[in-house]
Amino acid sequence: MKVAFFDSGIGGLSVLHHAMKILPEEEFIFFADEDNVPYGTKSRAEVLSLVEAAFEFLVAQEVGAIVVACNTATSAAVRAMRAKYSLPIVGMEPAIKVALDLFPGRKFLVTATEITIRGEKIQALIDRVHAREFAELRALPELVEFAERMEFESAAVEKYLRAEFAAYDFAEFSSVVLGCTHFNYFKDTMRKILPPHVKFLDGNAGTLNYLIKLAGLKSAPVKKIPPVEYFYSGRRVTDAAELARLEKYLRRLDAMYELE
Repeated sequence: MKVAFFDSGIGGLSVLHHAMKILPEEEFIFFADEDNVPYGTKSRAEVLSLVEAAFEFLVAQEVGAIVVACNTATSAAVRAMRAKYSLPIVGMEPAIKVALDLFPGRKFLVTATEITIRGEKIQALIDRVHAREFAELRALPELVEFAERMEFESAAVEKYLRAEFAAYDFAEFSSVVLGCTHFNYFKDTMRKILPPHVKFLDGNAGTLNYLIKLAGLKSAPVKKIPPVEYFYSGRRVTDAAELARLEKYLRRLDAMYELE
């Protein structure tokens, strides 16, 4: 099956990266809406319009399933896309239930974009899993822009994260939920700042498990790299330098993959 991974930018590569390790029989399309990144600072109506255009393009590529590898787009548009299209559509969900299951009765920090933090979807999720007294929410919008320009370990990134995390006594927290796929690139910098007992949690594994179930795919260890086509806002990426840049992102994700 040809499976599409859609994001506003290169954050969704972290979900594709995981899929490339566990789905040996599939073909992949990665669509980054680089003309319009970031989504997290836009209105919900703007995001919905952009997602509609991306879906129209991806469906024309005859994909068998679409993973909305973007928490912001999931929050703003996935319900409408499921109403419009009959193919399997899988969205992202912050790993709030995972945090509760792994660390019962402990506080955790949910990091995401502004639109996700303000959205009804995350509030409904918090109420559904009875996490109101444990979940703290923090928007980290600048991390998206840092990631898009491949700035992961600079003094500016560390200063930004230290300032954003300064409000919390992490002795009281079990984990940080990475509620934006762009945030996975910063695990090493976060690890320098946070106490060692604070774990990183994301929704990538849960998203792909749901994809496997919904689309009837088979998971197994991958022995060779599956084929991937890359598109930026509908334009196929063929430039060797740009493909090499994407490969650098994937190699960074290799390094981040095992960090907890």
